[in-house]
Amino acid sequence: MQVKNQLLNPLQRSKESQIFNTTLRTRIVGQESGVQSLVDLYQVFCAGMNSLDRPVGSLLFLGPTGSGKTRIVEAAAEILFGDSRAMIKVDCAEFQHSHEIAKLIGSPPGYLGHRETHPLITQEALAQYHTEKLKLSFLLFDEIEKASDALWSLLLGILDKARLTLGDNRLVNLSATMIFMTSNLGGSDIIELLTGTMGFAQPTDKPDKLDSKMERTATEAARKKFLPEFMNRIDKVVVFHPLRQEQLEQILEIELGMVQQRVLDTARGQFLFRVTPAARAYLLREGTDLKYGARHLKRAIERNIVYPLANLLATEQVKLGDLVCIDWDEEQGRLVFQKEGEGAVLPVQAPERRAAGAQAAQTAHTIGGRPAEVLIPNVISSKVRNYGALD
Repeated sequence: MQVKNQLLNPLQRSKESQIFNTTLRTRIVGQESGVQSLVDLYQVFCAGMNSLDRPVGSLLFLGPTGSGKTRIVEAAAEILFGDSRAMIKVDCAEFQHSHEIAKLIGSPPGYLGHRETHPLITQEALAQYHTEKLKLSFLLFDEIEKASDALWSLLLGILDKARLTLGDNRLVNLSATMIFMTSNLGGSDIIELLTGTMGFAQPTDKPDKLDSKMERTATEAARKKFLPEFMNRIDKVVVFHPLRQEQLEQILEIELGMVQQRVLDTARGQFLFRVTPAARAYLLREGTDLKYGARHLKRAIERNIVYPLANLLATEQVKLGDLVCIDWDEEQGRLVFQKEGEGAVLPVQAPERRAAGAQAAQTAHTIGGRPAEVLIPNVISSKVRNYGALD
């Protein structure tokens, strides 16, 4: 058999991996290293190249709050399993004492109440979101730095051998599990580094040099906190960078699209809304805070968009098929809500509404109607008003 030399491309990805990569990048903004690391693990799993004696992968996400460390895991779960909660999530703030480990693995037989203590990490819990095509599990330890040393010691065996022994001696196999750990270690130092209050960050630093300093700062903070044998079992440490202005603008678009989906999913009525550039600029001003990242922007959207829209819907100022324009009034110093049209949306089934929701916010401005009608978003419905009077 004659063998011909053929150049191979080890950088080429499978179709499944390409779809996962593209979809994840539409939901996670500005965290290239985090997205790339997760996609690489998924490609290894799809190819069947993951070790049977270790987890599929273990990633430690470091960085300031609101940079997307937990969100990237939720987005990946939603893409792969159809539900952002399709994982075992361990809030490490609940495991600050060694005896609380029983909530994870259950109490040994003979201990008082061991039958009532159901372990959180079991083989059944890991497999509950498996499908015929994808038998993969996500295990997330959120804010790992807040956990006790006992949990870190428990993780040593999980990360090294993909095995966990429960309190009743049952064995849990985690060889088909991706393990994620998030931590805010070094986050405050990174913020100080960006604001130049620590002295060694110069305003003239190039972005690449500044990124390198941030990664080194976060990694050193993790190494001071965790034992060397713990850090040595982690496949990769990924540092999430604070979000820049242009990245917050992209997140604003994503969040407004998600709000539009929530409106279309309401049982009382579905309508479209559009946000003018002036109103978007106001939301960015209100929602930009280097210390709190994207969460601060989400709170600004909830406070200035979602709550007023809820009032309009509860007081029946907007109905099925209406088009609402949200603009910024410079003279009054507030957002104004106007009804620009009617008959913009037809009643559809819930799954179809979800599929159409992402495009609704972008296409709303193309739909016209009758002359604009001024809406009053601070009017409270009679049910809420009467409920408040009871207090």
